[in-house]
Amino acid sequence: MKYTTEIVVHIPLNDFIKKLNHAENMKHWQRGLLGHEFIHGTPGDIGSKMKLKYQMGKRQMELVETITHKKLPYEFHMMYDAKGMQNIQENYFEETPEGHTKWTSISEFIPSSFMLRMMTLLMPGTFKKQSKQYMQDFKNFAEKGISVSHEKT
Repeated sequence: MKYTTEIVVHIPLNDFIKKLNHAENMKHWQRGLLGHEFIHGTPGDIGSKMKLKYQMGKRQMELVETITHKKLPYEFHMMYDAKGMQNIQENYFEETPEGHTKWTSISEFIPSSFMLRMMTLLMPGTFKKQSKQYMQDFKNFAEKGISVSHEKT
C-alpha cells in the first residue's frame, strides 16, 4: 500500500529541517513515543539505525529506523522495520514563495504477515490518518511550540 500526504508548515525551510532532524524533538510530535536509542552508525547519517518504542493503545510496538537517503534540506528518506511490517518513507521539502515549508511524504507499507496484509487492504485509511496526524503534530510543534500529549493513542 502506497500513498502521499502533504502539509505546509509556516516556518522557513532551514528552521523546519533543524526541528525535524533532531531526535530529541520527536517526543513533541510523535504520539505514543516512549523513547529512542541509537543502535548503529552516526545519528542522522545514511545507514544509521535507531530503535523506537511506542505505546499504541494497549500494546507496545518497537521498530528500527534506518536512514536510506539524505539530501538536506530537500530530501530525507528512511525505512522502518517492525514485526510483520516494513514502511518505506520518502520525505521531500520545498520552500514556498511565502517562505514556508511544504512537506510531501510518500509512504509505502509492505506487510509480511497475513493479518497485517488484511489490515492494509481493509483499513488503508488508518495508516494515512496516522501519517497525517504526525505531520499535523509536527506543524503545531514547529509553528507554535505545542507538544503532543503522550497519552495512549
